[in-house]
Amino acid sequence: MTQTVHVLEMLDYREVESTADRLILEMDNRPDLANVRGALQGGLVATLIDIAAGMLAGNASGAGYDVTTADLNIHFLAPIMGTARAEAKIVRAGKRLIVTSVDVTDVTRGRLAARATLTFAVLEPR
Repeated sequence: MTQTVHVLEMLDYREVESTADRLILEMDNRPDLANVRGALQGGLVATLIDIAAGMLAGNASGAGYDVTTADLNIHFLAPIMGTARAEAKIVRAGKRLIVTSVDVTDVTRGRLAARATLTFAVLEPR
């Protein structure tokens, strides 16, 4: 029997820090995740951003509630050639919407690579 691996597990991201209002994830650039110029694919940077912010918003939504991405705005500022570090922060947590910000740095180069804001809709318990 063949075991199925979820695509997100293949990214091999890791949690570095987690508090009530901040969450940091890191993901290493590898040849299978890079574009033709050797930088981490932009879509994977967006995925890392969404995962970090979503985990943080999910924690802030409260027990029994879920969140779903309602809006995502990313400014790509520089290529990520090494390790990507996504630092998500809560901007505002309301009953229906949670707004987050995420800065992504290329740890290897020590520079800001992307800045994003995300809004999550808070879903009622099932």
